[in-house]
Amino acid sequence: MAISFRSSVGLFESALKLRSSRAELLASNLANADTPNFKARDIDFKQALAAQFDKGSQNSSMAGDQPLHMSGSSGAAGGELFYRTPTQPSMDGNTVEEQVEHAAFMENSLAFQSTFTLLNSRFRGLMGAIKGE
Repeated sequence: MAISFRSSVGLFESALKLRSSRAELLASNLANADTPNFKARDIDFKQALAAQFDKGSQNSSMAGDQPLHMSGSSGAAGGELFYRTPTQPSMDGNTVEEQVEHAAFMENSLAFQSTFTLLNSRFRGLMGAIKGE
C-alpha cells in the first residue's frame, strides 16, 4: 500500500506557507512604523487557508455553501490582503500601531511553531510506518 505524501501532511504545508507569508507582512508593517503615509496590511489567515484548501480539493468540507464565500482576488500566498483600520490614527497618515502589529506577529509565530510541531509529529508517524514500528 502506497503512502500518499499530500494526504499525510494535509493542510499543514499550506498553513506553514501562509504563516510564513503573514510573518513577512507583519514584519514589514513593524519595520515601517515610522514611515509617513504607510498603510499597515494583513491577510485573513482563516479565509486564505480555506482558499488554499479549496484549491487543492474541490469537494472539500471547507467549501462554502454560497458562491461568494471564498471569492476574492489573490494576495500574498493565496490570501486577500486588506488594510488595517487604526484605533488611533496618526498625524502623518501611518496606520501602523506597533502594539497591535507586535501582538499579531507573536500570535502568528506561536501558531507557526505549533503547526510545525504537528507536522513534525506527522513525519515521525510516517517514519514509524515505513520502518514497521
